Amino acid sequence: MILLLDCGNSRLKWALAGPHGWMSQGNVSNQEIGTLALRDWQSLPRPSRVVGVNVAGEATRVRVEAQLVRWRTPPEWLIAQEEGCGVYNRYARPSQLGADRWASLVAARQRVANELFPASCVVVNAGTAVTVDALDETGVFRGGIILPGPSMMLQALAANTAALKVPPGHVHDFPINTADALASGVMQAVCGAIEQTRRRLAGDGPVPKGFLAGGAASDIAPYLTAPVEVVDNLVLEGVLALAEGSTRG
Repeated sequence: MILLLDCGNSRLKWALAGPHGWMSQGNVSNQEIGTLALRDWQSLPRPSRVVGVNVAGEATRVRVEAQLVRWRTPPEWLIAQEEGCGVYNRYARPSQLGADRWASLVAARQRVANELFPASCVVVNAGTAVTVDALDETGVFRGGIILPGPSMMLQALAANTAALKVPPGHVHDFPINTADALASGVMQAVCGAIEQTRRRLAGDGPVPKGFLAGGAASDIAPYLTAPVEVVDNLVLEGVLALAEGSTRG
């Protein structure tokens, strides 16, 4: 059994993977990490390995490792590599690619690799920040962009403009009040970045499939051009693939 960890900027997701799939899974806010050993993980069997990614910084890593002490199983923290599980990392400095982005790319590649003609895809992690990464049909990560997530955009507007502190709005094609104008503008900004990346990756070919993960994924997906799939545990799927790949290697 492998305990998989995805330490994001706001939340920690985890899953216990056995020989036949997920045995247990959950998530907590980063403020609640200190409760894991006595609550979520109290009745879990001892994992043979703990493998994860962490983009939340050193303090979060230390807090997570404190919750693992009772199992005496030191965690393996993944970083992006030049190649792994059929994905080729073309970042200028491969190890500087966020580990969560790397794992998501691996998971997306695993999902398309079994097709008769593996297609290109765009991988989106939408949380505190939004990352939009292009993966071509041969498994080459071509590059990607980072922008503020929807909540961060709205918070920045509210904090820096006196007239835009309004209740939450709704997305419309042609908003006629300030709250809806803000909600619609933020959504169009995020979706525009995603769709432009898809068009650039497609060239003259069909629109690449979009894989979306993260807390805002289900909000964004309805406003994107098909095909789009929301995958709740995309990062954890990639962590598992990389963990199993390292064992086979």
